[in-house]
Amino acid sequence: MPFRQLKPEKLYICAILRKKQLKENKTEDEWTFVIKPEKGLFDLRLGELWAYRDLLFLLVRRDTITVYKQTLLGFFWFIIPPVLNSLVYIIIFGFLAKLETGSDNIILFYLCGVISWGYFADCINRTATTFRTNASVFGKVYFPRLIVPLSSVLSALVKFGVQFLFLLAVILFFLFFTDNHPNIQWQFIWLLPVILLLMALSGLSYGLIISSLTTKYRDLSNIVPFAIQFLMYATPVIYSYDSIPDAWKWIFDVNPISPMVEIFRFIFLGSDRLNFLQLSYSIGFTAVTLIVGLVLFNRTERNFMDTV
Repeated sequence: MPFRQLKPEKLYICAILRKKQLKENKTEDEWTFVIKPEKGLFDLRLGELWAYRDLLFLLVRRDTITVYKQTLLGFFWFIIPPVLNSLVYIIIFGFLAKLETGSDNIILFYLCGVISWGYFADCINRTATTFRTNASVFGKVYFPRLIVPLSSVLSALVKFGVQFLFLLAVILFFLFFTDNHPNIQWQFIWLLPVILLLMALSGLSYGLIISSLTTKYRDLSNIVPFAIQFLMYATPVIYSYDSIPDAWKWIFDVNPISPMVEIFRFIFLGSDRLNFLQLSYSIGFTAVTLIVGLVLFNRTERNFMDTV
């Protein structure tokens, strides 16, 4: 495809990559970087990610700004969906179904669950279509393909950051203007970055696996939204672990996402479980899936242009 037929943002990316390649070449015959077709499954070349960090920041900026640049509400669209979802859950599951939450503050209970789960689900949704949505760019210029899913995870982190600031504002409101004070566990606040890292790596690993598989089996992309929805109901997002019947608790125990949501809510509300054994299981499961995802992504990268 001629460059004039490319979209402006893709043309801009190609121009930056070309400029970077020219900078790396000292002379016409002296090369500082050689692209080789031979690549082992575990030859991930992670060092290239740092060399292309300017492209990473460009993609993050594109995903977080240009998507909402021509909207009336702008960054408020980061806050509106979790607020509306929390409101629906409060009405349906809190007032009508009267599900036990284990917390006196039902608003913060659902808000914490929706925001924490939303970050994990957003990471999967953004990375699950890496090959299909970027095939035109991948086929024209070389750069580490892992840059794209990483930028998606970082873009989701920016979105989560805006939502988290809103959550803090709501918590401060309950602390200073109401008698329903949230039971913040200050001694465990250090677990918050651990949980965020686990969510990011889990979403990245699942997204890499899905993206690699859907290049060959495209019908799997139709199952992904239902699978994510089912996984949400198999995670204590809209109800507490204690409200689950004992016969079904094993499902939530083997779910590696459950400890992440529960600990996130425990930090700010003091409800839910703080089980370090479950957290260790979640860390181990995430490490295994991340390795599998990177290997599959590395393998698919070599010949995905023949199937996409």
